[in-house]
Amino acid sequence: MFSSDRNIETIGQLVRLIKHSIGLQGEYLKLDIMDKTVRIITALLLFAVLTLIVIAILVFLSMSAALAMGEAIGYPAAFGIIAAFYIVVFILFLAFRKSWIERPLIRFITSLLME
Repeated sequence: MFSSDRNIETIGQLVRLIKHSIGLQGEYLKLDIMDKTVRIITALLLFAVLTLIVIAILVFLSMSAALAMGEAIGYPAAFGIIAAFYIVVFILFLAFRKSWIERPLIRFITSLLME
């Protein structure tokens, strides 16, 4: 006879193992998504903190440079020179945003997600 009790029991065990395997894969997927989400959030928070620190440093350096130049060329001209410098930096960032910002950011996020 084709189906005996032993064959039915073996098929039942196989079905239970497949269900267990699918459940484990689902749990692994949840943990993987959680891990990648935590990595991205951590990277964003680190970037935000470092950005705030760099902004504070730039403000103090800009003020000290403008005050140092102000004694020699006058304060309005010194602050104008500092502002012109930041305008040039802004224009450079706009011109080269793909190679300086977008591509490295895409590579970084892709590397986080592919691990």
